[in-house]
Amino acid sequence: MPLIGPEPKPGDLIEFHRVAYQHWGVYVGNGYVVHLTDQEGWSSLSSAFGGTAVVRKDRLESVAYGCDYNVNNKYDSKCSPYPAGKIVNAALKQVGKKMDYSVTSANCEHFATDLRYGKQFCDQVDNAKIYAAGGTAIAAGIFAAFAISSMRSNRQKQ
Repeated sequence: MPLIGPEPKPGDLIEFHRVAYQHWGVYVGNGYVVHLTDQEGWSSLSSAFGGTAVVRKDRLESVAYGCDYNVNNKYDSKCSPYPAGKIVNAALKQVGKKMDYSVTSANCEHFATDLRYGKQFCDQVDNAKIYAAGGTAIAAGIFAAFAISSMRSNRQKQ
């Protein structure tokens, strides 16, 4: 569970590197993070099928669960974060609440960024949409090329 980079400060976004995705939380100080997760507290991905998740305050090391993690306030260049005290207080007020969960519109990164900036961001979802659109475009291009080739072949046979 090695920390990559600088030590977190209260109000920082923490990115936990899982095998196929990232889990996000807000550092609230004294070794604790507030995050949107399943009942066990390991990640939000297992909540994806249930449609609900819970906000928990857990030890940073427990949430890392053996994975690398780092401070990642990557949206600071897009918009100004709230003051650290406001972020921490807002995060702590959410602890224990059950919330709707959606991989695409209400996940742990949306939750964490909303606390820090008052706006929800999620590059994981945005990137997946881009890749999906790109894959669809490639498939459509292959289909079009095949269709054109078939039409030419049929014309030549006639």
